[in-house]
Amino acid sequence: MVLVLTGCLNTKSEVTEKASTATDGGNNTVKPEIEILSMSSNEADVNIVRDQLVKNGFEVKLNLQPDYGSFTSQKDAGNYDVAVSSWTTVTGNPDYAVRSLFKTNGDNSIMADKEIDELIDLASTQSPEDYTGTYKKLEDLLVFERAYIAPLYSSYKTQGINKDILDEKTVRLSKSRALAWETIDFADKSKRETDPLILTQAISALTSLDPIKGNDGSINQLNTNMYVRLVNLTDDDIVTAKGSLSHNFAIADGNSDYYFLLRDDINFAAVTDKKAVDTGERVGADDVIFSLDRAKNPKSVPDHRTYSLHEHIDKAEVVTDLAELDVALSSGEGTVRDALEAELKTGISELVKEKDEANNAEGKYQVVKMTTTEPFPQVLNYLAHQSAGIVSKKQVESINTYDVETFDVNKDIPYGDQNTVTEGDKYNNTLYASGPYILSHKNDYEAVFLKNPAYMKETEHEPKISNVTVRFIADPESSLSALRNSEIHLYYGVPETKYEVVENDPKLSLQTLESNGVSYMLFNTSKREVAKSEDLRKAVLYSINQDEFINYYQGNKIKAVSTVSTLVDTGNELVADPGKVKEYLNNYQKGKK
Repeated sequence: MVLVLTGCLNTKSEVTEKASTATDGGNNTVKPEIEILSMSSNEADVNIVRDQLVKNGFEVKLNLQPDYGSFTSQKDAGNYDVAVSSWTTVTGNPDYAVRSLFKTNGDNSIMADKEIDELIDLASTQSPEDYTGTYKKLEDLLVFERAYIAPLYSSYKTQGINKDILDEKTVRLSKSRALAWETIDFADKSKRETDPLILTQAISALTSLDPIKGNDGSINQLNTNMYVRLVNLTDDDIVTAKGSLSHNFAIADGNSDYYFLLRDDINFAAVTDKKAVDTGERVGADDVIFSLDRAKNPKSVPDHRTYSLHEHIDKAEVVTDLAELDVALSSGEGTVRDALEAELKTGISELVKEKDEANNAEGKYQVVKMTTTEPFPQVLNYLAHQSAGIVSKKQVESINTYDVETFDVNKDIPYGDQNTVTEGDKYNNTLYASGPYILSHKNDYEAVFLKNPAYMKETEHEPKISNVTVRFIADPESSLSALRNSEIHLYYGVPETKYEVVENDPKLSLQTLESNGVSYMLFNTSKREVAKSEDLRKAVLYSINQDEFINYYQGNKIKAVSTVSTLVDTGNELVADPGKVKEYLNNYQKGKK
């Protein structure tokens, strides 16, 4: 575990020497032990944290796990004091940056703090002009007053592109949303049908291909490209209908009613004999309503991991009365109908209930109205998330015939189970994809995706490349080597220490921008001494020197205070303070006597 850090950082031997004379700040020479849980891929960060804690009078135990599954098992078992965690706000709105993580009973939360819950809920109803102060209060409470987390840094989002193979102008890099595949094209357009676009990701075990059952790095990019949504995000986090199931959307007066004018040029794709086929089933309003209802309902599937993102949805319904669209907009000028008809080739002449009756060229459209439980403008950002992907009502209901309450993982096979697309005895691909691509099959080495043959044909959103292969490469060095050897065409997430390698390779180019990704340490809130002692948590918090992380990563990290730091400027900053560490350790030791 020896790591020699650059610049002003201490080497392990220097830290050990200093720590040998350190005390806890009082007469008691017994140093508190802190166990750090992390994946081995974060070893550099763990070593920096370890050295900082040792220097400030702690004993440190490392619990490094080889993969995300092992890390999660250790975390669920409570075998840690602090867990090195990361979060990327892939919806571009601050509510997403806190609700799932820190709200009582949130999908990814281990916390239960009534005051934090109240601040999260208050901020969610406010406009950007008003919520900055609320998020500052939340951050003050979360980090400085109660020390539930200790921030490390925020990151840049990067990707290396083989510009000899790909037309780099067609490769998007978005602040929040996952990589969109349909725009990517080869430099040599003649290869679209014959050659696969080859990408990579680290995790080969896929949580679920049912979009509501996963929200992690194993499936976010994959499900984003498999399921269309009502809206999307632009590369700079503006909600847009472009490239979505909607021609346009509108918000009615009061910020509780949202209208979506649906396209009629997307059918679900399926896989037969490892070839993508058009099912002939149109993606329509019944599928949208079904998808939103199950997204908001925590009991719609076992192990639902994204319901808290959609808990503000009250109901969704088809609008058939054209007169209803002639209501005032909450922002801008005109009516809901004006907004929905903006830039349409053919205006709305009729609203139809059944999806097969829609014919946009003749002015026959479907409109879905979604009502929220309270005014909640940020709901649109959640609808751009992969968990709001539109699934086939008919197909999912035909697969998920089990009883959710008595679901048996050993015998019940839910829609989206990765085993159904894994080559072998259990292969039985039952996926229906509403997006530009569908997963055909996978193994431990790669996953193969095929173009949806009935996705926005003859529009700018029809996928350019017919086949996409995602190689599973866990090691960053191996991924970079594969990019340089043209074994993959694009490397999403180039390590900060390797930017120059990409920039100095004449066949490669590097795209980079500030991301919404934040790394932090999460304290155990139910077991161990750190769960009981706020002083002990604060002593750890003020041991963290973010400048040392920035120095190690050659200036390619950014200071952060919480997961909202990249979205809201609260004015807060964490400054390492050995004096405060000593004070809080003294308080902790006195409390133990």
